[in-house]
Amino acid sequence: MKNWKYFSFVLLFCIACSFENNLPVEKERIKQAAQQLRYALELAEPLRDSVWVSPRTIENGKLKLVKSSDWTSGFFPGNLWMMYEITGDDFWKEEAIKYTLPLKKEQWNAGTHDMGFKMFCSFGKAYGNTNNTEYRDILIQSAKTLATRFNPRVGCIRSWDHNADKWDFPVIIDNMMNLELLLWAAKESGENYLKDIAVTHAYTTLKNHFRDDNSSYHVVDYNPETGEIQNKHTHQGYAHESSWARGQAWGLYGFTMMYRETGNKDFLVQAEKIADFLLKKEGIKKGVIPYWDFDAPNIPNEPLDASAGAIMASAFFDLAQLAENGQVYLDVSDKLFNTLSAGKFFAPVGENKGFLLMHSTGHKPHNSEIDVPIVYADYYYLELLNKRSKLISN
Repeated sequence: MKNWKYFSFVLLFCIACSFENNLPVEKERIKQAAQQLRYALELAEPLRDSVWVSPRTIENGKLKLVKSSDWTSGFFPGNLWMMYEITGDDFWKEEAIKYTLPLKKEQWNAGTHDMGFKMFCSFGKAYGNTNNTEYRDILIQSAKTLATRFNPRVGCIRSWDHNADKWDFPVIIDNMMNLELLLWAAKESGENYLKDIAVTHAYTTLKNHFRDDNSSYHVVDYNPETGEIQNKHTHQGYAHESSWARGQAWGLYGFTMMYRETGNKDFLVQAEKIADFLLKKEGIKKGVIPYWDFDAPNIPNEPLDASAGAIMASAFFDLAQLAENGQVYLDVSDKLFNTLSAGKFFAPVGENKGFLLMHSTGHKPHNSEIDVPIVYADYYYLELLNKRSKLISN
């Protein structure tokens, strides 16, 4: 244990030293992010009402807002909270509260698995920055609502209720990202069954979602009565046996988070297996942003996915502080961050409808959100920028 603590200290010291060299880039991107988000607020405010509450993307050249029930509704308020954390400017706190509160009713929405995305990215950051007990209560109820979708025979939380013609009990790799809410709520409330659900779901995913090369399917469909696997699909990727880039990023992030929050070594082993798969892909080690699917047929004439790159960069940063191979993961996180911070991906101030990053891909098989900014790309980029800036300030 002493050796491990020493290793962690040395790695964190190396991280801080390496970031000192990047400090001008960090400060410049924070300044530009603030300018861009102010521009985004100017554009969004006239479009906001009681139904359309949060920016998501650009569609047909126009800023697109979504309802509170949309799985992406929590990311924009999360971005505003992170700007408050980075800058300490009360302007961001006031705007963040304004964009967070319309999601309050979602704590009761049992028709979706996306409670973590919606509520932990918004109210989670709201509570972390204010200690407002109302926000805490909303989060605990959100976790309990999410838990109602757990099927003990399957050992997972159900993801989608749609497409009943394709699946009976679909579980998607994205669902790993909603488990942090359950773990947090278990600690806050003492309701340990919430943690049990999260751990069981993670173990079932570990067992069934991954191929021999440690890449992940997108969807595993179960029989809800027996728990047996019926199908393994990659719904948003090129083909069922292809490696959809954002799905691999969700897996890396999710299992890294599960190890950080539980200390369960099985989850660290899985996170490193996913990392090894990614590091074998051409370009990732050098900080090249992936195409939307690693097996897309027309590479290099395929859309990129900056959102996958941002999620990976943030996950590799966290994994660097947890794994013995930390320096390798830190180097990759650094390079991905620098790529995303450069002109090809980081939008000029006053353009891109206020979004920070360009060139993300949402759902190419459905011809949806291709080569456009998407709010969750900005979220995970800002999350990494926030983590890096905190480390420097400490």
